[in-house]
Amino acid sequence: MATEQVARIEARIAPELKAKFQRAADIENITLCEFLVKSAREAADNTIANHKVLKLSAEGSRAFAEAILNPKEPTQKLKDAMKRHQQVIGDVS
Repeated sequence: MATEQVARIEARIAPELKAKFQRAADIENITLCEFLVKSAREAADNTIANHKVLKLSAEGSRAFAEAILNPKEPTQKLKDAMKRHQQVIGDVS
């Protein structure tokens, strides 16, 4: 039987906050630890998902579409940045 690897996290919190977490765990009929892990996982998933999506205002959307449809010539600064990127990261094509 394989042993599952685990990592430990500790946090010092106010007693009132711990009581609130415990109450929520009790409502869901799970342990405090299960509640905290579940909540942290959901928060992490949401944070990661929110950073995968580019959100633009209407004005930003129009500017983005304009840049895609009518691109300007790259500046020397952009060309230099791309050269540095290729040296560090490699060719992305």
